[in-house]
Amino acid sequence: MAKGRELKGRIKSVENTKKITRTLEMVATSKMKRAQERVLAARPFADVLTEVISSLYSAELAERFPLLRQPTSVRRVAVIVLTANRGLAGAFNSNILKEARGLLTRLGSEKSEVELHVVGRKGLGYFKFTGRAVASSRTDIGDRPSVAEAAQLVDSLMDRFASGDLDAVYVVSAKFQSALSTPPHTERILPVTPPQRKGPARDYLLFPSAEAILTELLPAYVRNSVYRALVENEAGFQGAQRTAMKNATDNATDMLGTLRRTYNRARQANITQEISEIVGGAAALE
Repeated sequence: MAKGRELKGRIKSVENTKKITRTLEMVATSKMKRAQERVLAARPFADVLTEVISSLYSAELAERFPLLRQPTSVRRVAVIVLTANRGLAGAFNSNILKEARGLLTRLGSEKSEVELHVVGRKGLGYFKFTGRAVASSRTDIGDRPSVAEAAQLVDSLMDRFASGDLDAVYVVSAKFQSALSTPPHTERILPVTPPQRKGPARDYLLFPSAEAILTELLPAYVRNSVYRALVENEAGFQGAQRTAMKNATDNATDMLGTLRRTYNRARQANITQEISEIVGGAAALE
């Protein structure tokens, strides 16, 4: 019955694993719903910001705002890479890191000096392993990113861009499209590219002036871009983890069915053998 005992141990192990993956699946489902709500809540504000800036933008005003400066050559670039602090989410983190590697390769081929800013333990661990220098890192941003945390990530980079120390800032993250679709995405947030106006321009009453309004709105627009990347990245991670844990739970269920059938066949074979031995022994005594 050694094989039967071994199968019982494997069945118990798979059952325990299934309990863990099922629990993680339920937790990820709950967190994904809340993260998705934050994504949907962030988009209307971003749409309004985009509409106002596109309506106010003019070539004359653009010359007065450093955040709109379009450099003639890109010499120094900052790249913010957003990953998760945890794994067990399929290829979520590796897809983001692959996107980041492609961007770094492209910028390197253009002779740009790149400094790396990493959010998340998975990204930090990867770049340390590969020996890539990291200018700054954050592993304390949880599953509920805030606008304040977005400002902490980008405010110093905005100041450096305005002073001419940086020529561009990119953000690499996951873009949340649905629970099953979270492709990696690269966005250039600086310099601010004037959004394309959609539909007829609205007639705004500007007070005190378009220049004063843009002075406040342009930094808010950049911060909001980083905030949206943070919340969409978190929603994407929860969706990817939910999918990975559901697949693991389904695989454990299938494996348990196979192991139980194998165990029952082995047990029946053992019982049949014992009956045969008893019958054979009784026949020998007659």
